[in-house]
Amino acid sequence: MSLYNVLFTSLPVIAMGVFDQDVSARFCLKYPMLYQEGPQNLLFRWSRLLGWMLHGVGSAVIIFFLTIASLKHQAFRKDGEVIDLSILGATAYTCVVWAVNMQMAITVNYFTLIQHICIWSGIFLWYLFLIIYGAITPSFSTTFFMVFSEALGGAPAYWVVTLLVAVAALIPYFTLAVVKTWFFPDYHNKIQWLQHAAKHADPEEELGVVLRQFSVRSTGVGVSARRDAKLVRTNSKVIHADSSSQSQATVELT
Repeated sequence: MSLYNVLFTSLPVIAMGVFDQDVSARFCLKYPMLYQEGPQNLLFRWSRLLGWMLHGVGSAVIIFFLTIASLKHQAFRKDGEVIDLSILGATAYTCVVWAVNMQMAITVNYFTLIQHICIWSGIFLWYLFLIIYGAITPSFSTTFFMVFSEALGGAPAYWVVTLLVAVAALIPYFTLAVVKTWFFPDYHNKIQWLQHAAKHADPEEELGVVLRQFSVRSTGVGVSARRDAKLVRTNSKVIHADSSSQSQATVELT
């Protein structure tokens, strides 16, 4: 399980964080309101974090139950034997690796050669791990001994299930991403539309609409920042009230 985060899925995340570019540098300079996503806490609000958690749970449920439903009670080996836990686990794990890396491929906005290498390397390393780990003596690899070379690699059901289950796990994410981009876009999504429209016409008029829509949003900064801002406003009112009282007293004395 440690290798899942270290080898099989970490490279695409690192490559995306370093090389991905959702909006070009020219448009970042042209529309500085793009940086309001940070102060307004649009990308790290609780609703979004909980949504990602639910998405992870939903993907796990889809992969787990579809893999079991696809392989149970079916002859998997040539002699008619059904699958065991090692084959089921390796198949489900393969679906997870494919689904995560393909989701990264869908999320990336600006593909580079390095990103291609990282995405496909994560998948390749998983198959390489299966081969190497399965070749180790059974006293170490236990039930995974030769699991890929003798059981999974030559079984058409393994490859078909991997393809269909991984696609099924990506359908909810892809659908929600499309709906959100079209009907509930973030500011960078709107700038991406402007960037696309700029190839054909001047998008300045549309920019005005975008800015007016975005300017009415309330700030979503953290709890401590809101508390500090409230304290500043309260202190300002107190100071202003004291100043008014002192001024009135001075006028009465004179």
